[in-house]
Order: sequence, then structure tokens, then C-alpha cells
Amino acid sequence: MKWNEKSGVLAALGLTSGLMSLHAGVPGSNTGLRTEKRPNVILVMTDDQGYGELSCHGNPVLQTPELDRLYRQSIRLSDFHVAPMCAPTRGQLITGLDAARNGTVNVSSGRTLLRPEIPTMADIFADQGYKTGIFGKWHLGDNFPFRPEDRGFQETIWFPSSHIHSVPDFWGNDYFDDTYIHNGKRQSYEGYCTDIFFNSAMDFMKQSMKEGKPFLVYLPTNTPHVPLIAPEKDIREMEQAFADSPFSDMEENLKTRLIKYMAMIRNIDWNMGRLMEFLKKEGLEKNTILIFTTDNGSTQGPRYYNAGMRGMKTELYEGGHRVPFFIRWPGGNLGKPRDVDGLTQVQDVLPTLLDLCNLEAPAGVAFDGVSLAPVLRGEQEVDKERMLVINYSRMPMGFDYPSPHAPSHMTKEGAGVLWKSWRLLEDRELYNLEEDPLQENNVIEQYPEVVKYMRATLDNWWEEVKHGASDIQRVVIGSDAENPMMLTACEWLDVFVDQQYQVNRGVRKNSYWELMVDRPGIYEFEFRRWPRELDIPLDETVPGGKALPIAAARIFISGVRHVEVKVPFAFEGERKRVKPGDKSVVFTVPLEAGPVALHGWFDDRDGETLCGPYYVYVNRIEEN
Repeated sequence: MKWNEKSGVLAALGLTSGLMSLHAGVPGSNTGLRTEKRPNVILVMTDDQGYGELSCHGNPVLQTPELDRLYRQSIRLSDFHVAPMCAPTRGQLITGLDAARNGTVNVSSGRTLLRPEIPTMADIFADQGYKTGIFGKWHLGDNFPFRPEDRGFQETIWFPSSHIHSVPDFWGNDYFDDTYIHNGKRQSYEGYCTDIFFNSAMDFMKQSMKEGKPFLVYLPTNTPHVPLIAPEKDIREMEQAFADSPFSDMEENLKTRLIKYMAMIRNIDWNMGRLMEFLKKEGLEKNTILIFTTDNGSTQGPRYYNAGMRGMKTELYEGGHRVPFFIRWPGGNLGKPRDVDGLTQVQDVLPTLLDLCNLEAPAGVAFDGVSLAPVLRGEQEVDKERMLVINYSRMPMGFDYPSPHAPSHMTKEGAGVLWKSWRLLEDRELYNLEEDPLQENNVIEQYPEVVKYMRATLDNWWEEVKHGASDIQRVVIGSDAENPMMLTACEWLDVFVDQQYQVNRGVRKNSYWELMVDRPGIYEFEFRRWPRELDIPLDETVPGGKALPIAAARIFISGVRHVEVKVPFAFEGERKRVKPGDKSVVFTVPLEAGPVALHGWFDDRDGETLCGPYYVYVNRIEEN
């Protein structure tokens, strides 16, 4: 991680030196490292595409000829598992650590922030001579020190939060001609989102070749996540495929939804074909490790085809977390393409890549995953006695305010334990997949010894992680690395507001931001209901939205009681009245360095709270 050298509070807390000690002794951190024989790495991860959304896995409607070609050329991990939700999977992929250790336990609600002291895949590869780039979905923090550019990625084109059209995303992005974040600054692009990310990745590979350096490319698409928006040509193709399928008489609304969903996957497949042809044309194919996988189970599978599994995204049943994993490296002496049986998980990817690329892990880091390099080389099999724990926190739906009992806190009882064909789910359901692949018969009462054995692993694991599993990670304000900056309701602690439609309809929710003030100074906090790019008054709305009768705003920052007024608003202590036409309310506050919690409220004329400010622009305007 490339911390800003001037960051006062980070240095004071020892984060900078702590990270340096993790990286100490790693060979290849100097620019003179010989890298020409090290393999390139491309890691493609799609969003909400299930195991069954591939024709090589038997899909009865969708054809994926390019991914099928990769399937035939690859080693396939046939029992590969991730988290049932996207951000926990991504945190585990990028660190090799369980979600309970790395801090990313949920998809929103202040619980997506990857612990800043943990080195990432990009940190490790960059420190040992690789060019590193991300193109697409990050979802491990939108602000410093959690952004991809803070976490080892040298070239970054990404969008914030969980999906395009989320609360912190540029307002109105709709998959075509959108605005993304390029190396820390918003930039507009022409074309369809997935095409842009693949094109940008290939441009980055060309530049890396010119510089004579191996590359690590992380290409996490936003598709086929909602909203379901696809190129028209792919929609037309899927309409015809459905007309010729056993599902031609399916209910129209569901059929329309599936057509758009599969059209997005069809576009991914086309882009994968372009990528593989690019590698061949540029002479990169032989010495490039190409991985394809997905971040969780299908959102649509149970409605039409689920590859013989029960469950979907967010669920601990097999269809929620068993996903495809293909790895191809023609020059890597991995043997012929084949299926590899045995339980494997996303935490295995980083230690495996370090072995395949002959890189050193940072000192003091113990991965939760294991290296599968000997398995891929055919030297050994996956340990048949291996047991995995899958755990993540649940969405705080229905919570309008933060609570220490919100489901976004991780619990031991929320886990799934996997051993051979046994699945112990939430410590109350047990299934044997050999006899019951659809997980219809809970046999927890019939097999007490199996439950006892699996529960012991869960108990031991929980004892290791429980004290930090729900730790709060703090966004840093006032750092030179990001000042000014935008906070959004997406990071409200333990309350879910992550979608622009929620802002549109003015959801009556509120929580607070856990922050770290980087250095003492005078800070401006600009409260808005709408983002700046809309430039709309507080009490007005967009077409199809709902106006809120905002008449006043209030602020409270931990124990800070003094607020200095520098704007011509009527002012009552820490409360300001709103005039017609006001687009924001600005509070000016002197702050000392250290941890604080930022609370905000929008009230009506009677003093009743409507909601919190969905957007807060923070600027350190003067340093003490």
C-alpha cells in the first residue's frame, strides 16, 4: 500500500511502519529485478453469474462458446467455493484471508472496508516488479485508504460500491457512455461498460509489454449484476434463443428479465473471446495465467436452471457459493486440461499465484487459503479431509438506524461448514450432497458425530477470529491523498442505503460515519440530499423521485461541540435552517487528529427528522 508520506495520523498510529514491516525482506522490490520469465496474470471475475450460466455446464438456453473454449483448455476446480455475497468474496480473493480477518464481511453498511494494514495481491505483485491494474468493480472501499489506487493498483479504472448506479456512483450512469474513476479522478468513457473494461485492460497490457514488465490484471466486471442492461444485439440474440427453447412460454416478465441477464453474459463471453485472441496475437498466450471465476451464486438460476443445486446468491445452500473456476497457463507445465476434485476456495487463489509466479509472501502473513500449485502441476491431490468455513454478515434490511444487534455484525451461527459431501449450515441444518444434492432433507438429528466433528472446526475457527470479525474500519478525512472528498450513505454503519433509487424516493433512514481525522485543522462538511453533479435544491426532486420538505440540518461530531459559522445561514447552535433554493448546508468545524463519528440530520419545519444527508462533501480548508 502506498501511504501518503505526509499522513500524520496514519504514521502516529503505526500503520505505515507496520505495513513496511510486512513487506520487509520481500525480494524484487527494486526496479532492477529480472522479470522477463515470470508469467503474466489475468484474473477475470464476473458479478452474480452462477455455476449454471455456462453452456459447458449444461445451460439449456445460453450459449457461451468462448468460455466453453477456455473450459476445454483449462484446469477446472470442480468444487470451488466463494462467499454467497460479492464483497466478502472479493476481499478474500485479494488478501487470501477469511472475511472475518480482512474486514470485508458485507456488501454495504460500513462493512465493506478492507483492513488498511493488510497487504493485497496488488501490493505483493507490485512490490516484486509487476505492473498492476484493475478494470471494473472494486467494492472494497470508496475512499482513502481503501480505494484500489491505495491498495497496490498502479492503473485503476473503476466505479464505487456494489454496482453501477449505486449511491456513490456518478449519478445517471446506465452502462453506456458512463463516468468512472480513472487513477483517482472521474473520467467519461464511450461505449458499453464491459467492453470499456476489457479494452482498457488490453491497452494496459500493451503498455506493460512496452515497458518490459510482467503484469497483473484484475478484470472484475459489473455484469451481469442488476440493473439488467445489455447491448441491443445481445438482447436480440437471447430473445431468439428463448423462442427456440423449452422456456418459450415462460411468464413474460420473468422471461424479459432472464433475456437481459443472459444477454449481459453473452457480451462477457464475446469479450472473453476478444481477450484470448489478443493474447494469442500479441504473443502473450503461452506465458500468461488466465483465470475465470465468479463472485457468488446466480441471482436467477433457481428460476430456470441451477445445475442441479439448491440456492442462490446470499444463501448458504450450494448454489449460493459453488462457482466455476478455470485456470489456463499453456507454458506453465500444468499438464493436460482436466477437472480437479476436492474442496477449494477463493482464499487459495493468492497463495497459489505466488507459488506459480515464484513470488514471496510478505513477512508475517499467514494465509487462510492454501497453495494449489502442487495440485495444478499434478504432483498431489486436494486434501480429501479438508474442511472449509464460509461466513459473512447479513444485510441490515429493515434497520432505519444503527444497532449493535444488526445482522451486518458477523456471528458464528451465520457460518456454513463444508467437509467432503457434508454441509453444516448455520449450525442447524446438515446435508449429505452424495445422497441429497438438492439439500432437501435436513439430517442433523441422524448424524450427531458428524455434527460434533464439523462443529469443533467451526468453534476453533470462531475462537481465532471472533474478537475482530466485526471491527469497524474508518475512512480517513483530511489526507492529502483525498482532499476534498465525498462521503455517502453507502458507508452509514449498519444501515443499508446503497442504491440511487433509495435516494430518489427519500428513504427515511439514518446512521453515522466512522472516520479518522488525518491531521488537525478546519474542516468543511457540506450536507446534500443530491450529489453535486445533479445541482438540485435540497427540497426538490428528479423526475420520478420524491421531494422531501427539508427545512433544517443538524450536525454532531463525536465530542466536538464548537462549530464555527462562515456562511450566511440562520444558525441555532449546531442546527441551520434551510432557505428555498438551497442546494446544500455547510458546517465549518475545527477538528483534532484522531477517530471521530460524523452524525447528520435533515429535519422538516416541525423539527421531525426526515433522513440523514445521503451525500457529505468533506474538505480540510486550513491546517492547524
